[in-house]
Amino acid sequence: MKIRIVTDSTADLPAYLIEQHDIHVVPTLLVLDGKEYADGSGITREEFYNRLPSLQTPPTTAAPSIGDFATPYETLLSNGCDHILSIHAASQLTTIVNVARQAAKEFPDKVTCVDSGSLSLGLGFQVLAAAEESDEALVGGSGLRSALEAVESTRKRLQVIAALDTMEYLKRSGRVPGAVAALGGLLSIKPMIELKDGEVKAIGAVRTTKQADERMLKFLLEIGDMERLAVLHTNAEPRAKQLLDELMNRARKSIPRDILFVNVTAVIGTHLGPNGLGFAAVRK
Repeated sequence: MKIRIVTDSTADLPAYLIEQHDIHVVPTLLVLDGKEYADGSGITREEFYNRLPSLQTPPTTAAPSIGDFATPYETLLSNGCDHILSIHAASQLTTIVNVARQAAKEFPDKVTCVDSGSLSLGLGFQVLAAAEESDEALVGGSGLRSALEAVESTRKRLQVIAALDTMEYLKRSGRVPGAVAALGGLLSIKPMIELKDGEVKAIGAVRTTKQADERMLKFLLEIGDMERLAVLHTNAEPRAKQLLDELMNRARKSIPRDILFVNVTAVIGTHLGPNGLGFAAVRK
């Protein structure tokens, strides 16, 4: 069975992995100063984060249309694909997967849509697991079930944590529970959040960037052996590099050879704000 993988741009997968595994990525939408951008086109991530604090009108984001999914589904199926596995951002935070499911109704029994319960490389690592399993299926004869099992296995072993420079952008987005948002109103604290099964949870707070970085390193060191790791940031490259360097120096257990280093896409960064630091890790 020939299976193709579709996802959306919030997966944050690097271009070389998308090309290597022939993954189709549907761009989400960013509206900035009245102009609409397909995620990843027209403005770089660095430009976006540099402009974000001074914008008079907050940027907004939107899910792709039904047609944005139906078109690649039809193309892939017409070109010899037997089944499509379409894996998307957490349904509690965005309507993307629901739109994909509406599009999938046009292709009965040919498209399976999956809610990843995550974002960025939390989603991306599930997509990558499915793509690798699908690549194997072409050789070994396994199929959709094994790809879905790979996604579920990755999800169970996944941890996604972030330290935000401010809670302002997350509060403004309306995508966090009131108790979490209230945490950010306390003096000048740096909130620590975890994304698990589609829910954003407060897991602590510190007062300085240095304390936030130390806490992030502690979380990473406590994970143990890792199968996959991505260091994530919102235009905070020096902090992210220092975190990775400290991890390499202090880790006593297995660390993946191919560690991803990602400036998070603007569609997610709109709701997190600049100078954030995080990671997505999959335990062995």
